[in-house]
Amino acid sequence: MKKALSVLIVLALLLAALAGCGDKKEPSTGSSNSSLGSSSSAEPIDVDFAETDADMFTQRDSKTDYNSDTAVTIDLLGSTAKASSNSVKISGSRVTLTEEATYVISGELTDGMLIVDAPDTAKLQLVFNGVDIKSQSSAALYILEADKVFLTLAKGTSNTLENGGSFTAIDDNNIDGALFSKQDLTLNGEGALTVTSPAGHGIVCKDDLVITGGNYTVNSASHGLDANDSVRLTNANLTIDAGKDAIHCENSDDAALGFVYIAGGSVKAEAEGDGIAAGAYMQITNGSIDLLVGGGSENGSKAQSDSFGGFMGGGRPGGMKPRAGDSTATTTDESSTSMKGLKAATGMLISGGNITVNSADDALHSDTSLTINGGSFKVSSGDDALHAEDTLTVTAGDIDISESYEGLEALHIDIRGGNVKLKASDDGLNAAGGTDQSGTTGGRDGMFGGMGGPGGMGGHGGMSANSNGSIKISGGTLYINSSGDGIDANGTLEISGGHTTVVGPTQGDTATLDYDKSAVISGGTFIGTGASGMAQSFSESEQGVVAVSVGNMAAGTKIILADNNGKSVIEHTPELNFAVVILSAPEIEKGETYTITVGTESAEFEAE
Repeated sequence: MKKALSVLIVLALLLAALAGCGDKKEPSTGSSNSSLGSSSSAEPIDVDFAETDADMFTQRDSKTDYNSDTAVTIDLLGSTAKASSNSVKISGSRVTLTEEATYVISGELTDGMLIVDAPDTAKLQLVFNGVDIKSQSSAALYILEADKVFLTLAKGTSNTLENGGSFTAIDDNNIDGALFSKQDLTLNGEGALTVTSPAGHGIVCKDDLVITGGNYTVNSASHGLDANDSVRLTNANLTIDAGKDAIHCENSDDAALGFVYIAGGSVKAEAEGDGIAAGAYMQITNGSIDLLVGGGSENGSKAQSDSFGGFMGGGRPGGMKPRAGDSTATTTDESSTSMKGLKAATGMLISGGNITVNSADDALHSDTSLTINGGSFKVSSGDDALHAEDTLTVTAGDIDISESYEGLEALHIDIRGGNVKLKASDDGLNAAGGTDQSGTTGGRDGMFGGMGGPGGMGGHGGMSANSNGSIKISGGTLYINSSGDGIDANGTLEISGGHTTVVGPTQGDTATLDYDKSAVISGGTFIGTGASGMAQSFSESEQGVVAVSVGNMAAGTKIILADNNGKSVIEHTPELNFAVVILSAPEIEKGETYTITVGTESAEFEAE
């Protein structure tokens, strides 16, 4: 027999003791540098999102051409205008379009308004061909009545709509945006539009807001884009600086409306509220999204609502957003501003795109289900990286979480494929079906070698009252670096496939695995290292499992598991200090003899 590692003791499968998930906010340690290998991806699942691009966009939404021979021309002349048709009513600097037609508009209004007030069956196309409109006390463009308006930005042109800093009522409507539409509005074209609103929203649509082309810069004290029924984006580029949400869609009268659909283009936004918020569902199929929310993850719970509603970061003196450590920063409470990256009320489905979120609150949040069927994600969060109140499912995609309080949190977590790499200052995965209670008594002292050995296992302890959460891992590659529990199931844990690696925690009141009812492994590879004080292993298995105590080992100490022929089965070098090693793989057979080497010392054992 090889030289025995004095503190290396082979354990039987360990029956579960009480598992709790932590309320602690302890500093994250270490950095992720492990190579995870390849991952498998499952087929996307049906989550009742029936919408497609064909459902969301009409051919007319993308149509930018027009008949110049029949188009009405409007020249804006500072304090007045002239037009080629009497369908345009001009009263000083107020220009009103009254009939269905194509209007080609150019020039400047220094303090005026462009108003659409046509029959409710009329479809109007407005072609901005170098337009600059400023309204000191109302909307620069006000769409009062029509069936639908198409605003086309002429190729190569720059256009601006600006409010001067206040909104004074001109009718019964509460106009609160530099571009304000009561009707369906489509924005398209190949030009550029800058919208500035220091006293309210940027673009407001009380119906469906569709953007299929163009380049947009929106600076607003409140929401950048605000719509009632839907926001639908493709092939357009948006840059938004918002004092509240960058994109906000909500309908208080119809729960089926208030959704966001993104099929392409780009959104780059800085927001003091949420990045993109949907009162109903959110669906993303493609595109590029880059969000800085609430000042970023460094603010975390320090972010507060005093800055909400500032213009271009104007909530703090000098136009700066709150920073961690500011004397004005307070702990988030119920009155604090929501500062989430992507947020949906009735479900979120992401199947593609490149998404970057740096948020003070949850990066991706759903009040019901969150499903990721593809895409590339770079996430830094002051709270949860991915959070769903009910079910969080990952079937494909590359998810890199560089900072979070908890990495993935939901009542039910289902990982079927993809690559997930995360760093968490608390739990890596948390199935939050019970009360967070890390550090409570569970009778787990003496579970590992040097602490009483297999015969000295603690009792089960009491389970939390609502331990109905679940975590299922059936595919993909998962790498967890956590300061709290690596995998915390307030309920059950099932691993049937994939490649899962957990490094950490290092403190004694958390565990690599933490569960209330059962932890079953029937397939896949599991490599876990961490602290020994509250350690648990699998309660049941269909393949060999080894759980050993190795004393206090430094980060970077290599672990090798070899079969009785000397062939390496698992090799791993943890990036954090560890005292416990838990290994399981299809190649590990129960009853067979294996050699484990930790650093320079080795011992033989029989797999359980």
